[in-house]
This record gives sequence, structure tokens and C-alpha cells, in this order.
Amino acid sequence: MEENQIEQETGFSGKNQEEIEIGKSTQYGADDIQVLEGLEPVRKRPGMYIGSTDEHGLHHLVTEVVDNSIDEALAGYCTHIEVTINFDGSCSVADNGRGIPTGIIPKEGKSAVEVVLTKLHAGGKFGGEGYKISGGLHGVGVSCVNALSKYMRADVYQNNQHYVIEFSRGKTISPLEVVGSTDKRGTTITFLPDEEIFETVDFNYDIMKNRFREIAFLNKGLVISLEDKREGQERKEVFEFKGGIVEFVDYLNKNRDTLLSAPVYFNKFNRNSQGELENEIEVCFQYNDGYSEIINTYANNINTEEGGTHLEGFKSGLTKVINDYAIKNKIIKDNEKLSGEDCREGITAVISVKLRNPQFEGQTKTKLGNSEMRNIVYKAMVDEFGDYLENHPVEAKNLILKSITAQRARDAARNARELTRRKSVLENTTLPGKLADCSEKDRRFCEIFIVEGDSAGGTAKTGRDRRFQAILPLRGKILNVEKARLNKILENNEIKAMITAFGCGIGNEFNEDKLRYDKIICMSDADVDGAHIRILLLTFFFRYMRPLIEHGHVYAAKPPLYKVVKNKDEFYFYSDEELEEWYQANGRKGCTQQRYKGLGEMNAEQLWDTTLDPEHRILIQLTMEDAIEAEKYFNDLMGEDSELRRKFIEENAALVDNGDLDI
Repeated sequence: MEENQIEQETGFSGKNQEEIEIGKSTQYGADDIQVLEGLEPVRKRPGMYIGSTDEHGLHHLVTEVVDNSIDEALAGYCTHIEVTINFDGSCSVADNGRGIPTGIIPKEGKSAVEVVLTKLHAGGKFGGEGYKISGGLHGVGVSCVNALSKYMRADVYQNNQHYVIEFSRGKTISPLEVVGSTDKRGTTITFLPDEEIFETVDFNYDIMKNRFREIAFLNKGLVISLEDKREGQERKEVFEFKGGIVEFVDYLNKNRDTLLSAPVYFNKFNRNSQGELENEIEVCFQYNDGYSEIINTYANNINTEEGGTHLEGFKSGLTKVINDYAIKNKIIKDNEKLSGEDCREGITAVISVKLRNPQFEGQTKTKLGNSEMRNIVYKAMVDEFGDYLENHPVEAKNLILKSITAQRARDAARNARELTRRKSVLENTTLPGKLADCSEKDRRFCEIFIVEGDSAGGTAKTGRDRRFQAILPLRGKILNVEKARLNKILENNEIKAMITAFGCGIGNEFNEDKLRYDKIICMSDADVDGAHIRILLLTFFFRYMRPLIEHGHVYAAKPPLYKVVKNKDEFYFYSDEELEEWYQANGRKGCTQQRYKGLGEMNAEQLWDTTLDPEHRILIQLTMEDAIEAEKYFNDLMGEDSELRRKFIEENAALVDNGDLDI
């Protein structure tokens, strides 16, 4: 059994799983208790501290170090942060803040910087006056980065002196010493991730770039640079947005036609009785002529992907203001009401709050739980957005008319759903007739292939393993949902077939518990039309079933491009490079070659061997490492502007030739 299968079925990672021998001993005493000193717990169970040891966990290390610099910026002491991927694969994060304190902590008998970097839960954010507002409390601390690094060095520039301290796997190898004088100030942390811990230690520039751009948007005027010094990968970018989240909203709405003359923006500070800052809220939003709702929320620079009280306050305030204005100006009747969903159609918003003691909850600890933020954001929305509509009557009317149109479309969509449900009951079936379902009822072991065309669908039905593989053939290309409202989407037969087969609903009615398959696999031809069908499917999933992608249920099958027969033996190749390598190693003499134009050209046995068989197939799992960039790509590729699609194709055509671009 493969490691990922072990992890799915037992909940443990196959790489670190300890053998348990049942019946070996029934005694449990003091000798069985193991006390882990210092940072040993982090190395023993890294997943508990950084979530995973894959690429995501690797980049979490960078985030932890950068968060310390951001906290210095929030405190008003840091204006520049420089992140560098060094020649040797290590990463350096430098800031011009106050520098980690270098004085001796009497109780510890060590310098403050050594304590901060070698002890869990040590720092200036746990009580004291070091930081009033901090995002660092949400993370695991730079000491965990130290524990999981083969090497770490801290350079502190403070009191006109340059201090250096070095570590290896969490242990001090060179104590703090002064190496020179300087007029600089700040901290530079350099660390090399430990290959004994991580599946990969190769930093991804693009992942870091997207996160630092986001941070720069959220911190008006902060300058963040990212440089890659690795051979053959040299590049550098600098992010600075003096307009802050206003520029963020403009960036998200780039290439969209907007409804308001300028984004709505306000910034509110709330202080306690001593005049000290308790919290700050920043809100910016703009409407476009599309149908999607894009709302990004943050608390102390942390992306609260699951929303929370600040989002609830924003939504409630927005809905109240629009309804109050519409009734007052007799655009709708007193007994009518626009729903929140209607009011938010086409909105792009960024909500950023900063507060002293953030409380995070939810499945992934990315949901803000501070109850006071609900009323604070709500009141600010009612006051500020209410004034905006009063002062912009033409734009207010256009916005409300858009919401009314959205309401009518939503009613039509609800009627379409109810009609579909009534038909299903009358026909005594809930599954589409074209679906060839599997016999397994436990969804954890089930997968469904979305197949292009009846011909390939017939071959797939014959070649599949009926126990756990379902086949749903689609006729032609599904509707481009980026250009349609939900009522039109629900009229599309192919989309209705998928919704019924999956069983989990769409949009606000989506319920992952009702999903009938663990894997949803897009299986289209390896050509331009196949790629187009695949992106149409992904656009639908992204807009109306996003948790399917977020939780790792969506895959793309990779069928072979070539079959070569030599001495009656068949060989399959998935790229031109792979084929050419084989020819160079084996020669072309006596070979016959076939290039597949579509899945329908393979017989059932060949399709099983190459694309369906879990032991040999290639599946590409589709993830959402950066939802902001995904929003832009789906809008650019699937929106109204054909010029954007042409430009994207021209810029990325070479990647297609190299087999590197997988849309």
C-alpha cells in the first residue's frame, strides 16, 4: 500500500508511522512517559506545528519568519522587508525593525535572541508591551523554524553593534557574539530547511511572490522585496502599494467592467478609555458587471479563509443599507426585501481588521471569532456605505437594479431546482440515465470520470473497474458559467447531470457530506478541445463547488499521447520528450508509432492500462494554493475579453510545447 493510501485510510503518515504490536505489553507506567526537551517535540511531530511536511509546510516556515517582521511593521518600526532565496537553497528574511533583543534574560541565563529562537512560546507577544497588535500569535513561532532547519543564523543589528548567533536543528552551535559595529538596525534570519523533515526543500518563487504581494496590499506603504539568486532562476520583484487595499480591489477587478466610479473605502480606529488603539478596520469594495462574489477577509494580516465575525458584520451592514435605500427611494416596496446574496452579486471586497487579541476558530483555525468585530464592522458599513449611496444617487440606483435582476434570476434558479427535484420523484430515479455508476457505496473508495463524448464514454464504461469507478459521459462542451447566471446554468443538461451525479448540491446549498465520490476526475482528450472542455469544467467547479477543489477531490487524468509497438510489445508515452528519450535508448528500427487524437481511439483494455488503472495511471490533483490568482485567471480566460485570452495563449504557448502547462 502506498504512503498516501496509508494516510487516507489510517490517519497516519506512512513515512513516520510507528509499528504497534498488539498484545506485546499491557502495562502503562511512569517509564512509558517521554519528556521531550527544548524543540524536540517539533522535530518529533512536525505536522502538529506546521500542518504538513510537504511544499505547503515548507513555505509555512517562510511565513513564520516574515510574520515577525510584519509585527514590527504593525508596531510602527519596520518599513522594509527583504526576502531572498540564496544560491544554496536557504532563505533569508531581513527587516529594518528594532532587532530581536540581545540582552541577557536573568532567569534563563541566556540572551533574549537565543531564548526566542530555541524555546516554544517565548517572545514579545505573550503579555508585556512589546506588541499591541500581532499576527504572530496565530502561528507557531520562529523557534519552530529553527527546529526544522538544518542550519539557522540570526544577524541582529542593534545598539550600533552587529550580533550573530547560529543553530543547527534547533540547537545552538555558536552563541551570540558581537562581530562588528554598524549603523544599521533590524534582524536578518537565514535558514536552510532540513531534508530529513521535508518532502521537498525547494522553495517555490511564485508561491512566495503571491503571498508577499498580498501582505504588501494589506500594509499600506510597506516595501517587500523578493529575490531569487539560484542559478538559472535569477529574478527580483518589489511590492509597494501606497493605496493599500484600494489598489488590492483594483487588482482583483482588473479587466472587469466596474459599476461604481471608484471603490468604496473607509478606515476606522477604535480606542479604549486610555486612548490606546484597540482595533482598526479597513474596508474597500467595488461592483463589476459579473455574477461572482469575491470577498477576501483578513485579521492581523492572516487570511481568514473561513470568514468570521468581521465578514458577518460586513454582509449584514451591506444588505441593510441597500434595502433601506431602495425602500426609502421607492425602488422596491416596503414589504419587499433583497437578500444578501442578491446584494452581493458582482461585488469584489477586501476586509482587513487589526485587533489586540484575535481569536481564531474553525476547521483550519482561519475563522475570526471575536464577537465585538461583528458590531464594529456592521456599524461602520451602515454609516459609511449609507452616506455613499446618499451622495451617489445614480450609482445607487444602478446597483439596486442589478440586485433586483439578481433576485429575479435567483428565483428562476430556485424554480428550476424545484422542477428538477419534482421530475426526479415522478421518474423514481435521482441519477442521470447516462451515468454508469459503481457498486461500492462507501464514497471514500469511489471515483467518477467525467468523459468527453459518447464514444470515449462507451470505451471507458467497458474498460473501468465497475466496483469503484463510475463513468459520466458529457455531450459537447458545457456552458461557460463565467458568463451566465445560475438560472441559465441550471438549464444546461450536462451541468444538471453532474450536479445530480455528485449529489452534493451547488452554491449556497453545497453540502460535502452528501458527495458520492471521493475523486472527481476530468478525462478529456490530450488536445486543444480537450483542454477547453477541462477548463470549462474547472470554471464550474471553481465558481459553484469550490470546496471540491479546496479539499482535494478534483483531478485531471493524463492520457498518453503516443503508442509505440516494437516486437509485439506496446509502450505508451505522455510527452514528446519522453518519446524521444525512449527512441534514443532503444532505436526507431522495427517500431510502429501511433499518435492518439482522442480517447476514443483506444480500446477498453488500452484505456484501462494507461488511464484508468490506479496502479499505472497518472492523475494530476488540482489545488488552490492561491485563490486570488485563480480568480484572475478564470476571469481572464473565461470572461468577455477575448484579447486577454489571446495574450495569455501567446505568452504561454511555449509551455504547452514543453508539456509544462496544465490548465
